[in-house]
Amino acid sequence: MRKLLAFLGLVGVICALAAQHGVFDRVEPPAIAEASAQTLDGCDTALAGAYANHRNAVEVCGRGTVAKVLKDDLGGARHQRLIVRLPTGRTVLIAHNIDVAPRIAGLRAGSPIEFAGEYDWNEQGGVVHWTHHDPSGRHSAGWIRYGGRVYS
Repeated sequence: MRKLLAFLGLVGVICALAAQHGVFDRVEPPAIAEASAQTLDGCDTALAGAYANHRNAVEVCGRGTVAKVLKDDLGGARHQRLIVRLPTGRTVLIAHNIDVAPRIAGLRAGSPIEFAGEYDWNEQGGVVHWTHHDPSGRHSAGWIRYGGRVYS
C-alpha cells in the first residue's frame, strides 16, 4: 500500500511539473476534444493521488458519470455545479464557471462526462474547478466534454 501511495504521489508531482511548464496550456477547442480522448487513459491516476494525499491546486483530468446536478452557485462568479461519480466509486464536485465558459447544456444524472481542471481536496471528495480557459492566459486551460461537445 505504501508503494502505491508513493507511486501516486510521484504521478501527482509529475503532473504538477507538467502544468508548471505549460503542458496543459490552452489549445483550440477541436484540438482539446481530440487530445482529451488520448490523455484520459493516464490522468485518473493524478486525481486519485491528489485525493489520497490531500493535495490542492493539482491539475487533473478524469471521467465519470453525472451523479447529481446541483443548483448554480450565484455568489460572486457564477458556477454550474454537479457531482460526478468516478470509476473508483468516489465522487467529486465540478464547479464550472459560467461567467467565463458556456453553460453545459442538457446535464442529466446518469450521463457520462469527462473533464480537466484544477483539483482541491476536501473530505467530501474534493472539487475540480478551472474547467475553462483563462481569459488572462496565466492558468492552464481546463475543459468539460459532455454530450459530444467540449466546453472550455
